[in-house]
Amino acid sequence: MGKSIIYSEKAPAPIGPYSQAVKAANTLYVSGQIPIDTKTGQIVTDDIAMETNQVMKNISSILNAAGMDLSNIVKCSIFVTDMSDFSLVNAAYEKYFDSEPPARETVEVAALPKGVHVEISCIAVDL
Repeated sequence: MGKSIIYSEKAPAPIGPYSQAVKAANTLYVSGQIPIDTKTGQIVTDDIAMETNQVMKNISSILNAAGMDLSNIVKCSIFVTDMSDFSLVNAAYEKYFDSEPPARETVEVAALPKGVHVEISCIAVDL
């Protein structure tokens, strides 16, 4: 069975001792992604909706590197620095799931890496 490390050059390189994603059997565990635009290397912080969109693009790139897409996600964890942004994050996030959205939670935290306002991790299954 084993595990394999998944890496996409179209998503931000890890900023610490972790992998972008790890696949074990048919399950992919995607590390928390922040809104770094890999084309420019810049953090997207114009507004929370743009941050969320960039995070979802980064997650999609990692899923694609594993031969999956957003429809394979079964669980997301969303971390925000201000719960008053919940509705804006939700509006941006929901565009990525046409039907049968994954399970998820949204948690307010004191701070996130590099001063971003949203981070999302997920678990996907290759069915």
